[in-house]
Amino acid sequence: MKQPVFLPTEILLPGPAAAPEKWAVLACDQFTSQPEYWQQAEALVGDAPSTLHIIFPEVYLEQPGGEARIAGIHAAMQKYRHSVLTQAVNGFVYVERTTPSGTRCGLVGCVDLEDYSYEAGAAPRIRPSEGTLVERIPPRLAVRRGGALECPHILMLADDAACTVIEPIGEKKAALAPLYDFTLMLEGGRLQAWAVTDAADIAAVQAALAALEEAPAFAARYGAAAGAAFALAVGDGNHSLATAKALWEETKQNLTPQQQENHPARYCMVELCNIQSAAIGIEPIHRVVFGPSAEEFRLALEDYARQNAVGISADGDQRFTLLYEQYEEEIHLRDAREALAVGSVDAAIAWCAQSHPGLRVDYVHGEDAVRQLAAGGAVGLLLPPFEKSDLFRGVALGGVLPRKTFSMGHATEKRYYMECRAIL
Repeated sequence: MKQPVFLPTEILLPGPAAAPEKWAVLACDQFTSQPEYWQQAEALVGDAPSTLHIIFPEVYLEQPGGEARIAGIHAAMQKYRHSVLTQAVNGFVYVERTTPSGTRCGLVGCVDLEDYSYEAGAAPRIRPSEGTLVERIPPRLAVRRGGALECPHILMLADDAACTVIEPIGEKKAALAPLYDFTLMLEGGRLQAWAVTDAADIAAVQAALAALEEAPAFAARYGAAAGAAFALAVGDGNHSLATAKALWEETKQNLTPQQQENHPARYCMVELCNIQSAAIGIEPIHRVVFGPSAEEFRLALEDYARQNAVGISADGDQRFTLLYEQYEEEIHLRDAREALAVGSVDAAIAWCAQSHPGLRVDYVHGEDAVRQLAAGGAVGLLLPPFEKSDLFRGVALGGVLPRKTFSMGHATEKRYYMECRAIL
């Protein structure tokens, strides 16, 4: 019998010294072209204990002073570990996040990084849902390496149509010990949590996950070969999990096999969700291109299509919308080489970059944000809806999806940092 894929752990929470409304902040990879969001968060937090002081918002990655910021993050982690994170739950934490999209339920626990790989062609029990860019790992690794804590924003997905894993815990939450209940900053919604420490509850979660991973049933659900079965897919935080894996591979080189068995860096904390939840919407991640004009991008797209025998016509089965200032055009592609419109858009961007070496692309959640940036002179590329039912099937049949294909909800619905775990 396989070892459980989702594990209980010691989950650290802030005590009375930290106001939860200031402690919890949004995932660091959001609003990367809108520094004003993070300036608002900084104004709200000030010098109060906050996860804002132990993360590196990606909007600041290209700015000078990165090493000093990382040193400050590590110092704050050490301080918080001893004076702020004074509560602990040994088990899981059941969470409910209420936003305009509904109430998303999840379980915070950890996964074994030996069950996960982002290497091309690998078939681990825990799969990335998109391609991993190894060049995005080093800045994240610099934060995690030497840090006393992890406070990840990873949302892990199970495909549980019968609601056997998480929902039974939610049905008995009245019997669980409450942990927190507050309103998140900057339109993040409401966050509530309860401790899950009973051995029978933990075992029931693990048994239900094992049943979903059982090979014949998995193959029947997705039309995949029996050997394609896997347990979990990463919904949000692909590169954060890849960073944890990279540090573990680095760390274990200096450990004996016995030391490797229980080293805290071998594990990574995640929130497990059910992709079938009505509160989880899978939204496309749009592209915004800085550098070329709309006309220049349109010419590059036409050249890409001509060189790759792709038609641009009204009857194409792939579509996306091109935006630039007051200009808007819906483009249809026929006989595309890529399986999804997002892949074709990425190929066209790469083609355009050959003649525009200063081109920069950002990945943006939400149509309004794309339109705002396009009105300011960037090229906006709005992608069509992504069917969430295709996520597990796509990973099972074809490996990872194109990077930044989908997002679980809007930017402010992403995970807010709350729980921590010691990794040293």
